[in-house]
Amino acid sequence: MFGGVEAGGTKFVCAVGTGPGDVRDAALPTTTPAETLARVVDFLRPHRPGAVGIASFGPLDLDPTSPTFGFITDTPKPGWSRVDMVGPLRRALGVSVAIDTDVNAAALAEWRWGAGVGADPVVYVTVGSGIGGGALVDGRPLHGLVHPEMGHMRIPRVPGDDFAGACPFHGDCLEGLASAPALRARRGLPPEALAVDDPVWALEARYLGLGLANIVTVLSPRRIVLGGGVLKHPTLLARVRVEVQAALAGYVRAAAVTERIEELIVAPALGERAGVLGALALAAHKGV
Repeated sequence: MFGGVEAGGTKFVCAVGTGPGDVRDAALPTTTPAETLARVVDFLRPHRPGAVGIASFGPLDLDPTSPTFGFITDTPKPGWSRVDMVGPLRRALGVSVAIDTDVNAAALAEWRWGAGVGADPVVYVTVGSGIGGGALVDGRPLHGLVHPEMGHMRIPRVPGDDFAGACPFHGDCLEGLASAPALRARRGLPPEALAVDDPVWALEARYLGLGLANIVTVLSPRRIVLGGGVLKHPTLLARVRVEVQAALAGYVRAAAVTERIEELIVAPALGERAGVLGALALAAHKGV
């Protein structure tokens, strides 16, 4: 029995179990750090989990040699900068606590139980209020200087697109050009309110295709799981696949790109459960 915590800006989803067929969970509102983490402990303690995993919004300090390992660093979420996520749970529950980004955890869950089964490397990209990406290489979440920040890669602009971008740090990075806030800023409406045939979707597909083409050339994944609220558009996934092929321009000669791209770039199998299941997977993967 493991414990999992999906830490989000509006809610924390806490769970105990062993996998998709054995989960009990509850959603808690995200308030102050002290109050929220105390509620997490109250949920988990009666179940006596053997280890706990946290799949968290970030940025995070994931350097195990750092004195602030397991802390959120600087985040726009008010009151949550420089908050220790691991320490309070470890002290209160007396068990190992693993932590990673929500997207790395989702990648781990999809690799273990979902759309990434049998593939390695696997990349999980979510397109919603931001754009985030996580990667598994040799079955392990990828870390380095920090954790992957795929949404902030720089991509070429489509000629004629003079939108300044919605990222407060970089303006026209991938997130700044193709996230849900970028679509809202372009059209004055949230993505779900836009017409299916609005021309902005062609631009969206182009930018996401350019971003995924970069991921293909850098990480050479055998599976890219592409999810998030923006991907609820009925034809966007198919259009992104076409744009990836166009951006790669025949250079990557793998059949998965040239002939079977619908098997390379896929929808999530775990849906909105990927984050909390990823937290359970982190506990099982690292915490014991």
